[in-house]
Amino acid sequence: MKEAKKLPPLPENVETVGAFEAKTHLSRILREAQAGKRFIITQRGKPVAEIHPPAQELLPVPTRGDMKGKIWMSDDFCDPLPELEKYFT
Repeated sequence: MKEAKKLPPLPENVETVGAFEAKTHLSRILREAQAGKRFIITQRGKPVAEIHPPAQELLPVPTRGDMKGKIWMSDDFCDPLPELEKYFT
């Protein structure tokens, strides 16, 4: 039987995880990936996938006023509704 090739040494923030372990501990892996850790998922010792945080340019940066003109609110929005007046008198 062929001997599986070993992966080269990985940086400190990269962890190799087998597919079964990744499936079992997906919540933890996602939390750690969100915190900046990278994972290489292996199947029978061979890398098949990576889990890592998204590139910063993919995350939209909200800016003040970026919804201006996209939302409309009626002038009488805060006025009491006639059918509910009886509950407040």
